[in-house]
Amino acid sequence: MIKNSKRYRFFLGSFLITLLLYVDRVCISSAKDSISSDLNLSDTQMGWVLGAFALGYALFQVPGGSLGDRFGVRKVMTSIMVLWSIFTSFTGFAWSYVSILFFRFIFGASEAGAFPNISRAAFSWVPTKERGMFQGINFSGSRLGAAFALPLVAYLIDAWGWRSIFYFFGAIGILCAVLFYVFFRNTPEEHGGVSDIEKEYIVKNRQQEIEKKGGDLPLKTILGSRNVILAMIQYVASNFIFFFMLTWLFPYIKGKYDLTLVAAGFYSMLPLLAGAVGNWVSGYTVDTIYKKGKWKLSRQLPATIGFIFVVIGILSSLNMDTALGAVLCLSVAIFGADMALSPSWSFCMDIGEENSGKVSGVMNMAGNLGAFATSLAFPYLIEWTGSTEPFFYIAAGLGFVAIICWSFMDPLKKLIKNNAE
Repeated sequence: MIKNSKRYRFFLGSFLITLLLYVDRVCISSAKDSISSDLNLSDTQMGWVLGAFALGYALFQVPGGSLGDRFGVRKVMTSIMVLWSIFTSFTGFAWSYVSILFFRFIFGASEAGAFPNISRAAFSWVPTKERGMFQGINFSGSRLGAAFALPLVAYLIDAWGWRSIFYFFGAIGILCAVLFYVFFRNTPEEHGGVSDIEKEYIVKNRQQEIEKKGGDLPLKTILGSRNVILAMIQYVASNFIFFFMLTWLFPYIKGKYDLTLVAAGFYSMLPLLAGAVGNWVSGYTVDTIYKKGKWKLSRQLPATIGFIFVVIGILSSLNMDTALGAVLCLSVAIFGADMALSPSWSFCMDIGEENSGKVSGVMNMAGNLGAFATSLAFPYLIEWTGSTEPFFYIAAGLGFVAIICWSFMDPLKKLIKNNAE
């Protein structure tokens, strides 16, 4: 073990960025009732507000990832952090339905390149055998950020009002962007603080870049790969249920079980905390299996087990009569959904290599189109059917589809220009 390993500071920095990313993203869930009341929005209109973020986020995944591949993560990620922080603050200035739709769409578009760029940075900084651990730590930051933000923001809304929380977190984001630019470098070779011993270790043990012949991997090649298509489908299933936890769970349990604002925030924490644990368990499992020489199994097994938990948790929640019972079942589902994250993003790095930013952006684009569907499906299905059950049955069905997808995904089939498989 190398003492004072700088790559673990990269792990920590990535964790903190994703924590901030989701704190900013989940604020609107806690503020939903206050915003709806102030701007006179119905639940279906609020669904479009939540969906505007997801749509912007989905549509700009590939451009955001491609910019990191081409111009370097340091410059691109700093710009992304500044932009999303500005539009976090602008949410607090919203004065109408149209204005908040616009601000949330641009906020989502601004955040879009974050995870693809982190994935691209990890290709250079993280040894292949540590990818599972890195992805587990990375995504647990997003879950912990969202989990603790829900009751914190609920408390701050009572104390400051909903507009002030967006100004506050936007200012924090600008500060973090400055710190990122000062301390981060695109590769360990460019970082003066990394010892020669650690540089040699990382370079020797990371997945090797191949010479780019004829430029970057075309989007047509990526979308023509069966591997990528399957990764996109299973990621839709993961995001469909997870985005519900970020957006509609808080108002859903608050209204159904007549909870106070802060109590609903604490209940809504539980699935997200379970998701953080799911990331840690999955990251450890991915690396443990990989070190035994079973590359393909290291991706397939944790994800498959995770989606089995998704199906069990969602269907069980339909039989619960209390807020605690329902939330605990949904916690099982999110634990499972998050077990799929480390293998999913590791898979994109496996097959995308130096084009990891673009490949992971394609997968995340599809997943967030699923999130967009979630934001609208939940209120509209209630309006059409008078029940929440159809939404949960659809989510469970997508879990079954994801299990099938993973049985056909192969991380050993790299993406090559003019040859999708």
